[in-house]
Amino acid sequence: MGRRKQGTLLPLEVRILEIVEESKLAGRPAYGFSLASTLAAKGGTMLAAHGTLYKALARLSGAGFLEAEWESPEIAEGEGRPRRRLYSITAPGKAALQLAKVVPARNPAPTQMKPARA
Repeated sequence: MGRRKQGTLLPLEVRILEIVEESKLAGRPAYGFSLASTLAAKGGTMLAAHGTLYKALARLSGAGFLEAEWESPEIAEGEGRPRRRLYSITAPGKAALQLAKVVPARNPAPTQMKPARA
């Protein structure tokens, strides 16, 4: 399988950026479990496992499309739960999302594997 072009977003990554942006506009924090729940509620066939989500979040953060920071320990302690890693979309993330909406990613056709010669 070939590598994708730099800056090309997978459909899951586009949905993540959309959800993070929607969360910000609604004044809600975006964190891993909330993203997974939203993806599942909106027909999350793209999400095979939570590991898939966290790998995509790491890629988007590494590309500079998302910023991630840990919430205050006091908030988590006050609610009796572990700290959440909160995500926000960056200006380059917004630009990448707009571009992805204009030029959607195309999945390349699978390549035929040649049988091994004996």
